[in-house]
Amino acid sequence: MKKFLWREKENGMKKGQILEGVVEYVEFPNKGILYVDGSRVAVKDVLEGQKIRFAVKKARKDRGEGRLLEVLEPSPKETAIPLCKSFGSCGGCLFQTLPYKEQLAMKEAQVKALLDSVCGEYEFLGIKGSPKPWEYRNKMEFSFGDEYKDGPLALGLHKKGSFYDIVTTDQCKIVDKDYHLVLSLVLQHFADLGISYYKKLSHIGVLRYLLVRRSEKKGELLIALVTASEEAAERTEITDSKIKRLQEQLELKDLVEKLQGLPLNGEMKGILHIVYDGLADVVKSDRTLLLYGQDYFTEELLGLSFKITPFSFFQTNSLGAEVLYSIAREFVGETKDKVVFDLYSGTGTIAQILAPVALRVVGVEIVGEAVEAARINAKQNGLENCEFVAGDVLKVLDELEEKPDIIVLDPPREGVHPKALEKIIGYGVERIVYISCKPTSLVRDLEVLKEKGYCVEKGVAVDMFPWAGHVETVVLIQRKDT
Repeated sequence: MKKFLWREKENGMKKGQILEGVVEYVEFPNKGILYVDGSRVAVKDVLEGQKIRFAVKKARKDRGEGRLLEVLEPSPKETAIPLCKSFGSCGGCLFQTLPYKEQLAMKEAQVKALLDSVCGEYEFLGIKGSPKPWEYRNKMEFSFGDEYKDGPLALGLHKKGSFYDIVTTDQCKIVDKDYHLVLSLVLQHFADLGISYYKKLSHIGVLRYLLVRRSEKKGELLIALVTASEEAAERTEITDSKIKRLQEQLELKDLVEKLQGLPLNGEMKGILHIVYDGLADVVKSDRTLLLYGQDYFTEELLGLSFKITPFSFFQTNSLGAEVLYSIAREFVGETKDKVVFDLYSGTGTIAQILAPVALRVVGVEIVGEAVEAARINAKQNGLENCEFVAGDVLKVLDELEEKPDIIVLDPPREGVHPKALEKIIGYGVERIVYISCKPTSLVRDLEVLKEKGYCVEKGVAVDMFPWAGHVETVVLIQRKDT
């Protein structure tokens, strides 16, 4: 205890203390850095140059963490007027006061600083912006709830800094206007009926999520209403009779007719009712019922066609994905007469883009539904030299007899499992193309690859998420002895 008090005294900060300061710079992921009495303090959701008031969450000898309370003065770079009425209260967008050019410069600097810390000599190609900074998302999961305790029914995104409160985002600017029409109609329908939302603590209520997916190229829409099966804390077996009774209670037949009558820019391809009684705050399915049309839509990417279902993994920015995958294809380079392993392949997008110019492509993905979708899409695209294997990369690599010439990695946010990375390095391939949605995880894995005889030749950032703090990174990794 004495040691802890000594540290607090030395750096002049105490947990709970309210302090002010100017953000000197921002590190990925959106972590503002400022200094108080010589001690480094990190505060999230801020911009370089802002003067802020914050509460100290953690205090150590030479560093601390703070929680933002208020922006006292804007950054000199904040010259844009927010387009969305929910900006500030909604936790979705962070940078609407920052011109898009400044956002790109900020993300480029963050990625370059991380790569510079581990890569040595390499070519950094800057950042590629999203072809559409606005209305770019092809998927949204809207939550039912209320904006304040016991308030009217809301449908939208989480309030900034809150796990429970929901902001109705019926004018969200990062989605097409068709989303606004669908959200407003669904919210009004259930508000008129007085239907309750599912409460996370008591696990009582019905309405959980509204999932909307839309094809960028064709404008096709897929809508899924996610509900619990009944208003009860104790869940029982989901039967057809219970679901039918619930659908009558929710007047889903009437809702479908209303949705069909909307003046949409795109085409309604399917409406589904997903029943999920799990406790997790995620969109999952215990039962999925088709209310109208079909359970998928079609998206086009770099001349290929992809079937997208409610749970298909697919990049949420279709036009940005074309930029990302074009870079990956360029980095992969010559593939004639070569075997390519696409690890963490999702629905096989990258594998199918490479297949026409490769001898053979093997995709490995742990999500079985994604693997099945990849197989269907490959057949639809007339690609016969693709194989997709369902399973954990760590285990599947031991089972594959074939050896790759080139490896493409597109792992989840946490990066490649250390033991899987050892096996990947063990193949000794000349080139690895690593696509990362979290550059800090990428840098961790690059350190291991560097120790094992690899070096980064090229790196580039791709902004798939305008107005948010995320950024994609693609690097070309070469074996040094080649």
